[in-house]
Amino acid sequence: MSKGEETKRFIIEKAAPLFNTKGIVGTAMSDIMEATKLSKGSLYVHFENKDILAESAVDYNMEKLSTQLFNNLSNFKTAKDKLYAYLDFFIDPTQPAVTGGCPMINFGTEADDTNELIKNKVNKMVIKSQKFLSDIIKVGIDNGEFKPDWNPDDFATMMFAMVEGGILICRVAGSNDKMKVINVNLKKMIAVQIL
Repeated sequence: MSKGEETKRFIIEKAAPLFNTKGIVGTAMSDIMEATKLSKGSLYVHFENKDILAESAVDYNMEKLSTQLFNNLSNFKTAKDKLYAYLDFFIDPTQPAVTGGCPMINFGTEADDTNELIKNKVNKMVIKSQKFLSDIIKVGIDNGEFKPDWNPDDFATMMFAMVEGGILICRVAGSNDKMKVINVNLKKMIAVQIL
């Protein structure tokens, strides 16, 4: 990695938590200058404007969340255990895996009416996340873990929506109580499908 690429990566790593916590609109270049200890001129050498830096920060935050989740789930062998581990990964939204909370919720909510590019990035991650859950269920059906008539796509959509909704509710309330309810009930729904 060249010095320029290292600096660019450093800027993204420092800016990503700011954008995920304060939002794209709420994060000023002065915030990024303070976090990186770089001048405005140095930042603009690597990023033409704040929007381009924000796009990179969105990608970085979503990739960081995905990597942590996939690494966690790789410790589990069965489809059931992977689904349960997915639920447990998100059990404590007040202590999120990525600083600022779920980037899909944060950036999706901010960008849905204001930034088509960011909205599309988040939408692709939502689709990818639902497919990931659906694929786990399909493997479980193929391996004889789950009932063959279970609809993987429908359940993946519902599970994903309930977890993301739970994250939002818990972050706003400052309490994980509702996510615990979601976790227990989704596990019961999964258990019903086990052969």
